[in-house]
Amino acid sequence: MPIKNTSNKAVFLDRDGTVIFEKPGVYLSDPKKVVLYKNTLAGLKKLYEAGYKLFIISNQSGIGRGYFDEDTMLAVMSAMLKKLKGIKIEGISYCPHAPNENCNCRKPLPKMGKQIIKGYKLNPKKCFMIGDKKSDMEFAENIGVEGVLVLTGNGRKQAKKYKTELGNFKHCADLKGAANYILSEEVL
Repeated sequence: MPIKNTSNKAVFLDRDGTVIFEKPGVYLSDPKKVVLYKNTLAGLKKLYEAGYKLFIISNQSGIGRGYFDEDTMLAVMSAMLKKLKGIKIEGISYCPHAPNENCNCRKPLPKMGKQIIKGYKLNPKKCFMIGDKKSDMEFAENIGVEGVLVLTGNGRKQAKKYKTELGNFKHCADLKGAANYILSEEVL
């Protein structure tokens, strides 16, 4: 019987470089090339079993840049979800715009996160954002949740490049490390 999650706590997850392998500078458009990081399943399972709702929040500028269409991106998302083996992703939000389109939904702007917080009646004080980029941490700040930087994907380079700006955020090796940190922060 599936777990019915009625909690008001959640984890927002960046997709590329956080949940699935990202080769920096390459836009993933082939569902057959979706690869989870080694500790993705273990980390997400811990969070899910602890009652966190899980949401994917992703900038997908490859659509706006014309590298692939929305159906292709959705096929990649579907391939990722199949690999998550029973871990429920409560919702997926994505920005399809290129950076120069000046939309109001691209991370680090708060629109996607604020809509989810309101729609699911989440308590931001009980929510986290896990990502591998400075923009993910800025997004966390903009929606009032704690950000956790993973050193997968672009994380290690971003941590070095933006040492001062990212110094106040918890840094973890991967999603399993981030899950361990989040669970250690819970007030019992």
